[in-house]
Amino acid sequence: MSIAQQIKADLPGRAAPVQVLKTKAETALADTFAEVERTLPGGTWLRQLRRAAIGAFSAEGLPHRRVEEWKFTDLRTLMREAFPFAKGGDLPNPATIEAMVREAVAGVDLTKAFAVIVDGQGAGEAGMSAVSELDGAFVSRFVDHPPAWLEAELSEVGGHVTDGALALNTALFTDGAVIDVADGREIDSPVALVFGDAGGDPRSVVTRNAVRVGKGAKIVLVESHLAPTAPRQVNTLTQLAIADGAEVVHVKLVASREGSVHVGRTIAHLGANANYRPFQMVIGDGVVRNDLTVTFRGQHSTFDLGGATLVGGKSGHTDTTMVIDHAVPHCTSRELVKCVLAERGRAVFQGKAIVRPDAQKTDGKQMAQALMLSQDAEFDSKPELEIYADDVICGHGSTSAEIDPELVFYLRSRGIPLLEAQAMLVESFIGEAIDKAEPADIQDALMELARSWLIREVQH
Repeated sequence: MSIAQQIKADLPGRAAPVQVLKTKAETALADTFAEVERTLPGGTWLRQLRRAAIGAFSAEGLPHRRVEEWKFTDLRTLMREAFPFAKGGDLPNPATIEAMVREAVAGVDLTKAFAVIVDGQGAGEAGMSAVSELDGAFVSRFVDHPPAWLEAELSEVGGHVTDGALALNTALFTDGAVIDVADGREIDSPVALVFGDAGGDPRSVVTRNAVRVGKGAKIVLVESHLAPTAPRQVNTLTQLAIADGAEVVHVKLVASREGSVHVGRTIAHLGANANYRPFQMVIGDGVVRNDLTVTFRGQHSTFDLGGATLVGGKSGHTDTTMVIDHAVPHCTSRELVKCVLAERGRAVFQGKAIVRPDAQKTDGKQMAQALMLSQDAEFDSKPELEIYADDVICGHGSTSAEIDPELVFYLRSRGIPLLEAQAMLVESFIGEAIDKAEPADIQDALMELARSWLIREVQH
């Protein structure tokens, strides 16, 4: 009998009460909230939101394979135990903070505007006053008496209580970054949000970021989650409110390690004539789940996603799950996700496009592809179209394959060694997705990162 099985009391003549058995991790997480509630930031409004969220988590528990959206990433099984909660501690020195920023995307200077969060605690910032209308970059500074837009954003997401992972984030987030870009502002330099750890024992970390981009504004946002130096269970959420005519490039890089779990979510709302171009890259051999929910709230807007996953090891697992909600007419969405899988690496792609009845003239396309470097690798793909309008152009596709031996033979016949030939073919495959990353210096850095990983895996 599995832990998830329900036990029903046998009481004749009346409805039987239902009790859901909790795992050790679920019990520990609920107990953690009771222990740290008073130390979490936020005024009365947020405390009420947190209590409602932990109640929802107690009812839902960790997502598991019987939940359709989580059928390939059974978090209840992957998190049999909950790591102790990161309660903050001594902040790293300026030199360490600077090193983290430089490591965020190696070879790219992100020191002009950044915020660093270490084990769920705001640790350092620079240049944010030139970017944001807020005096400071950390959520914990504002949630006691937040500006109206920030309270509205946090409350809206906090109300989604049918997802246990999301409810847990609302209940336990300690800090994160907050950015408010004024109407018409064009930020010249990339703005970096860097997440790291202080090493030591395994810890559980929960963060929440909120970004508002005003009408006609432009920003390049780099969200980098450094490879943990010690095992971490991370639950992080980034909210973006993108106003009419705004343009947002959002690069998210997650470096994972075996023994760690990263549950990340991005929720974006697009106004009219907005342009949101995210690029997500996952590299390593840990467990990573990237959720992306995009809602078109204004007409003539564009969403264009690029994704690159490079995963291997004995337990490497990455899951890219998207819901693109075409709620209004005349919007365009594009998604291209490419995965390279080595050893026992596993990749999951779930992409749902919803076209609502009034969303005529929708143009949506998605493609997910995987290249298998090992017979033990696995790729699970589930593209979905849910269309309720009749004047639309929508399509999806998914493929998986090994390296083409004829192409390898062709390269070798030109004098190229076997390992180099294989690396060139894999690099060409993943490069099509990385070409969607912006700006050019970040694209080059990500390609170099992928190239180093590929050389190691092909030689292995």
